[in-house]
Amino acid sequence: MKTLITAAVAAFGLMFGSAGAMAADWTPPGPIKLIIAFAAGGGADTQARLIAEELESRHGWSIVPEQITGKGGMNLAMAIKDEPNDGSVIGLVVTETLGYNMRAADAGVTPTDFTPIVTTAGFQMGIVSQSSKGWNDFHDVIAAARSGEEIRFGVMSPKLADIAYLLGRENGIDLNIIQVAGGRAVMNGVNAGDMDLGFMAGIQSKGVAAGDLVNLASALSTPLQQTPDAPLLSDLGVDFTADGYFLFIGPQGMPAEARDKLASAIAEVVQDYSTKAGGVIRNSFGGPSVIMGDALDELVSSDFDAAGMLLKVASE
Repeated sequence: MKTLITAAVAAFGLMFGSAGAMAADWTPPGPIKLIIAFAAGGGADTQARLIAEELESRHGWSIVPEQITGKGGMNLAMAIKDEPNDGSVIGLVVTETLGYNMRAADAGVTPTDFTPIVTTAGFQMGIVSQSSKGWNDFHDVIAAARSGEEIRFGVMSPKLADIAYLLGRENGIDLNIIQVAGGRAVMNGVNAGDMDLGFMAGIQSKGVAAGDLVNLASALSTPLQQTPDAPLLSDLGVDFTADGYFLFIGPQGMPAEARDKLASAIAEVVQDYSTKAGGVIRNSFGGPSVIMGDALDELVSSDFDAAGMLLKVASE
């Protein structure tokens, strides 16, 4: 799937110029309501507000941010679904919202009820412990569990809980899975000794650099930037990953010129490290990951299908 997405991104890059003339003429019909699915003051909220600030400066648009949080972005999705689709209402979620969370919620909607606009950054999702545990990678965790040690595994979403369950099942070990609200809560639990390890989506980078934390495995389909030798989930017998991106969406049926203009404008901001938004994305999320157009449609559809498979396998 990764190869197909990469190829689609390249193909879309060739086609985008033909849509550029139409998109260049598009302007919002009024103020843009930017709905944010993340708690105020966090890294994702900061990213969204800084992007909005730069778009206002560059294009003269008026953007009004507001928060609708909860249920892994599904509260935002349900709120935005029936809003005007003319580009005046957009939202920031994660791809997991239109994938696993939408599947699990079974709320009568699918990704086709929304317009994916553009991604901004991915997650450096790793399985992390304190270095003082003495573990070098997840194989050491397996050995500890098989020797009788209780392993408390912190997760921050139902999808990650399912992946943690499969990690235990495929390796013949029992994991005490503890679900908390957000990656910072996982990191705090690991640092406090209340959890032995847990999923963290880039927030661990400073601790890893300082030698206090260690990435035991990559939860992505690719190696972690900071710890490229850490095993992948596929090396540990699990066929699913925690690949994901921050994603701007709108209601279904957004005109192509509005979608293209918003996508290109946001992409320019996040890829410009001289902007505050670009700096935050570089420092907090490992740099921009921009996917749009046909490639983004394929990514969202594939994630939704994979989520159905994960739910099925984890329930067996």
